[in-house]
Parts: sequence; C-alpha cells; structure tokens
Amino acid sequence: MDLKELKSLVKKGEGANLEFKLKASHPEKIVREIVAFANSNGGTLLIGVGDDRSIPGVKFADEEEYILEKAIEKYCTPAIEYRLQRLTVIAEREVLIYTIPPSIQKPHYVIHDFENNLGKAYVRVLDRSVQASKEMREVLKGERKQRNIRFTYGEKEHKLMQYLATNQVITVDQFSQAAHIPRPIASRTLVLLVLANVLKILPNEVQDYFTVAGEAWQ
Repeated sequence: MDLKELKSLVKKGEGANLEFKLKASHPEKIVREIVAFANSNGGTLLIGVGDDRSIPGVKFADEEEYILEKAIEKYCTPAIEYRLQRLTVIAEREVLIYTIPPSIQKPHYVIHDFENNLGKAYVRVLDRSVQASKEMREVLKGERKQRNIRFTYGEKEHKLMQYLATNQVITVDQFSQAAHIPRPIASRTLVLLVLANVLKILPNEVQDYFTVAGEAWQ
C-alpha cells in the first residue's frame, strides 16, 4: 500500500473491515479488534490514524510494533496470522498497517484469565468489536468443521418458522418461549439451522438475533 492508497482507505472511515488507532496504547484492548477481524471476514487495523480520519502517524514505530506484537502473542489464542506493513506518512512518522485475514481456526479468544486459560471471543459488527455469545461461538466452531448439517423439521422448527413469518427476527429466549422448549434446546436448534444455512445469526452487544437466511433486516 502506498500513501495515496492509504489516504483513500482512511477516507472510507471505520467499518466492519477497518479500525483506526492513534497509538498502540492499551494493547490488551487493541487485540480485541484483531481477534474480531480474524473471527469475522478479516480486516485492516491502522496504527497512527485518528478517529477523525487524520493521519499523523506514530513517531516511535519500532516501539509501537514491539508492544503490539507482544500483546498479540500474549493475549490471542489460537495464534493469529497477520501481515504488517510500515508506511512513512511524513518525516520520521509512520503508519503501521496490520492486515488480518479471516481465520480458518475460529473462534479466537482474548485471554483474560491466564491462570485458568480463560478468554473471550469477539466478532465484528459494523464498526465495533463485540463479545461473541455462546451461540456465535458454536456457529464459528461449526463453520470451521465444514460438515454437512442435517436436521429434522419437527414441531419446534415449525413454530420457529411461523414466528419468523410474522416477525423478522427472533432471539433464543423468544424461541424458547414460543416453542415451549428449554433454553438450551432452543439455542442448539438455532445454531444448527444457522449452520444448515436456513437461518442467519446477527450478533449484537446485548443479545443475538436470528433471521431467515437471505433476508435483510434493519
């Protein structure tokens, strides 16, 4: 990427595949963006670019690169593949361009409890990185296995499709109540239908929504 291409990219603003950071301060938070890109459709992280789309670059690029490299190694599991390019924008100031492809080892986690090796997965939603729900994590695991998913169209599935015929979306709790089934069964059924490409999952910070695959929802 050259400077002209960088400016053109920055003009688009942050989005599902693009994140700006002025510096690599709070690297434990920045790795959430990297994990979210890897768990979603990939993306580009620019260090040295402001939220206002200014491009001041960073003065000590070596230090910024080292800090983020160590944070990625420390906090991300499984290890995440990425490419790094350093681009001079003005004298002695550079932008670090991290390109993160969609991973084939989803889900990736940001470790927050090293003693017990516990972490949180994140996915990209518009210009934000949100924590992945249990259902979203199961979908990511299932997509990684790439198996043909079979399911039985029974009473609960019929009630689900009836609900979606009059409501664009449904949550796990709404499905559980509408079909009069335990929440774990509702959760598993929705995940299976997403993996079978019957439904689509719409991750959200508060709760996920499910809709018929191929339909738009605002």
